[in-house]
Amino acid sequence: MGNCEEQLAADAPDCGCGFAPGSACDTAASAWFGFARARIDNDARRWMAQLPRRVDLLIAGRRFAVVHGAPSRINRFIFASDPDALFAAEFDAVAPVDGVIAGHCGLGFTRGIGGRIWHNAGAIGLPANDGTPRGWYSVLTPQGDGLRIETYPLAYDHRAAAEAMRVARLPDDYATALETGIWPSLDILPLPERAATATARRGDRVDLPGAVPDRAMVATDAVVAPDALETLWVNTGTLCNLTCAGCYIESSPTNDRLAYFGLAPFQTLLDEARRDHPALRTIGLTGGEPFMNPAIMAIIGSALAGGYDVLVLTNAMRPMQRHLAALVALREECGSRLQVRVSLDHFTASGHEALRGKGAWAPAIAGVRALIEAGFEPSVAARFDPAVEDELTTREGFAALFAREGFAIEAADPAQLVLFAEMSRDHGVPGVSAAAWRALRARGADAMCRTARMAVQRRGETEATIVACTLLPEEERFSLGRTLAEAMRPVRLDHPYCAQFCVFGASSCMTAR
Repeated sequence: MGNCEEQLAADAPDCGCGFAPGSACDTAASAWFGFARARIDNDARRWMAQLPRRVDLLIAGRRFAVVHGAPSRINRFIFASDPDALFAAEFDAVAPVDGVIAGHCGLGFTRGIGGRIWHNAGAIGLPANDGTPRGWYSVLTPQGDGLRIETYPLAYDHRAAAEAMRVARLPDDYATALETGIWPSLDILPLPERAATATARRGDRVDLPGAVPDRAMVATDAVVAPDALETLWVNTGTLCNLTCAGCYIESSPTNDRLAYFGLAPFQTLLDEARRDHPALRTIGLTGGEPFMNPAIMAIIGSALAGGYDVLVLTNAMRPMQRHLAALVALREECGSRLQVRVSLDHFTASGHEALRGKGAWAPAIAGVRALIEAGFEPSVAARFDPAVEDELTTREGFAALFAREGFAIEAADPAQLVLFAEMSRDHGVPGVSAAAWRALRARGADAMCRTARMAVQRRGETEATIVACTLLPEEERFSLGRTLAEAMRPVRLDHPYCAQFCVFGASSCMTAR
């Protein structure tokens, strides 16, 4: 029995996958589950209700527990990239067994943990998100005193299946997935599985006893050619009034590896942009804390005078509040062309201060209130870790905060509440493959380096440097030149941040995990 059989047997209203309410996965699942529910009769429900949740398979002197999702939970998604401790805990839940055969996640794999085997054949009627329309199945064969596990692709008339889905008026995204081999939503997938999008899966063989081969590394050969420069970011310097846990740029009151960006080099950049880059519309100012830069108000004023929109990222604490009167004057002159985005890492004081330090909450809230009372319409940026808290919970938490504080900020609007994935270099994904970039670019995936660059002033250097994006100001291979002309060249997406932040992003259905 799987979770769908369990739910259909109970005539339940949803598939029981555990997706976050309102997420992309939840919305898509409601359509196909409703279709199935309307066509199941009581005899079928009774038959489904008596199906076992676990079957023990004895083969070649070994015992395998056969389950749908996991021994601990019928609808648990378990993937090849999950940590050893997760598999060990699941094995312990059904001990003593030599292995577990499971499904549910839709992607086949074999893992060996402490002498025990976890095998998932994949799905026979769903592509493996590998850019081919094939389904997958496995054959287990006794071999002397051992066991061979072989995984095979299954070709079938996927075009006829897709057409039948369209005739039945099921979501076209699913029909398209059968044809293209790319799933309609990747939200449930951990980052390593997302990175394998459009990389054709190969059949494999595992002989037991024996070692289980490591997973093949995904290529990092995606290259992004710039279209046009639409946004020019400037890092105003890495000095900050706070030392935040997990800051990707390690800003602090003492880190000045990126020096204060001066007005003169900024105006030089604007002169070049005005001459050669007519598509440029927005100047973004980030740090560090931009309002610690002595030239910040002159830089903002210069950009506005040049006709550009300006977005300033700030923690809204004392450095910004010292400049509030000058900001108001510019706002009165230039209106909504001057925008401010405030970093609030969580919707609770404890969550925010766990990252930003004790005493950081009240001044930040006061800064947001001061901006609103001065006529600004600030947006908010927050960190988002789907392994800890799903997106819906995060947005609802901020909605309650904004309502309580009387802030006219719409938490459901991604432009007003911007959620950024936690950044890490140790997630096992070194970059983006050309195959994944092609497949997902057609569906709206993007990379900052396609339309943006950032200028930095490195300590000890006399000239500014143009880098590919805001996330990699100190990586030498992403330093593209001293001028915008030199910097508008292709960028290879071969850094973990390219995968985690830009192309694959954070997920929104992770309560199912």
